[in-house]
Amino acid sequence: MVYIILAVIAAFAVYAVIENRLILRVRCEDLGGNIKAVHLSDLHKRRFGKDNSRLCKAVERESPDIIIFSGDLVSRTETKFSAIKRTLDSLCGIAPVYIIMGNHEESLPPEMQEEFLKCVSETDTVLLRNETVRTEIKGRNIAICGLRDNYEVYKKDGGYRGLEEITTDSITSQLGKRPDGEVLLMAHNPFFGEAYAEWGADWVFSGHVHGGIVRIFGKAMLSPERKFFPKNAKGVYSFGRTRLLVSAGLGKLRLFNAPEIVVYMM
Repeated sequence: MVYIILAVIAAFAVYAVIENRLILRVRCEDLGGNIKAVHLSDLHKRRFGKDNSRLCKAVERESPDIIIFSGDLVSRTETKFSAIKRTLDSLCGIAPVYIIMGNHEESLPPEMQEEFLKCVSETDTVLLRNETVRTEIKGRNIAICGLRDNYEVYKKDGGYRGLEEITTDSITSQLGKRPDGEVLLMAHNPFFGEAYAEWGADWVFSGHVHGGIVRIFGKAMLSPERKFFPKNAKGVYSFGRTRLLVSAGLGKLRLFNAPEIVVYMM
């Protein structure tokens, strides 16, 4: 019996290594539109080839109209961003790239956050921090809004109790009223789909939950806040006319939950 248990543990360990190091899954969602958007999220310290060459080639094969990175491009403990700069340069050579800050960028030490922002500014990447820009894609005029969350949504007084919530009022105070026309909102945290919908977003791109870290029978098991069975962890969710698009991300340890690039026809 002991040998069987050890064999099962060894098999899980081997699979976890393969999944975390070798697999890069492309998930496609047809939402009935004419714009092809590639969604990336939560890369953290993970690298897919030198300067993420494998990741960039996979994105290039999709020929997207737009690339959205919904936060945690880096981890809070990183001190060098040269590889990230080269990754962004490669992605910008494929399609326009829009990114927001995740909780890890927000919790970088001040000098490292300044270095990160400098790195991003030296590329053609559009970083949105409670800002809105307009772009035209395939004849559609779209307002792209980047929400910069209050960090206490993620951690408060060093822990995970009594966390703040994102509300319609807090979004309005940070981004203003909903812009006219079609609105794409980039919001790192997917737990507040109702608030994003009430504010008026048509599309919301989120990440953060890493698909639930471990997925069993397609169900998310754990959130970064140490909560079991988190909601809105991976996939497409509808809140009235609002679509919440959640990526399981690319980095961090995971099980039965391969790193993913998500492609939407929206």
